[in-house]
Amino acid sequence: QLQLVESGGGLVQPGGSLRLSCAASGFTLDYYAIGWFRQAPGKEREGVSCFVSSDGSTYYVDSVKGRFTISRDNAKNTWYLQMNSLKPEDTAFYYCAARLAPVCSYYSGSYDYWGQGTQVTVSS
Repeated sequence: QLQLVESGGGLVQPGGSLRLSCAASGFTLDYYAIGWFRQAPGKEREGVSCFVSSDGSTYYVDSVKGRFTISRDNAKNTWYLQMNSLKPEDTAFYYCAARLAPVCSYYSGSYDYWGQGTQVTVSS
């Protein structure tokens, strides 16, 4: 069973930065996609970024493009979401998820494994 554990959330002022981590354990992923999702109170969960293993492609939704960067550290079996120029509207619970298909998707139902999430609050 694959386990994903997020960390790195917290409280940051507008314009600040945070780096979220998603550490995987249980088995080694070969052909997969990693997605980062977020859910704000009263709103649906939305995908913000994904990484595809087959060619290292990365994808971002328009609202975070140019501010967020997804990356991986193979040696640590960990993926990261670097978030810069944070805005109050980025406040949400952030989750990483893995799907056993190397195709990017922002449909949460297509992911097989989820982490427990980490809270990101952007406020002055």
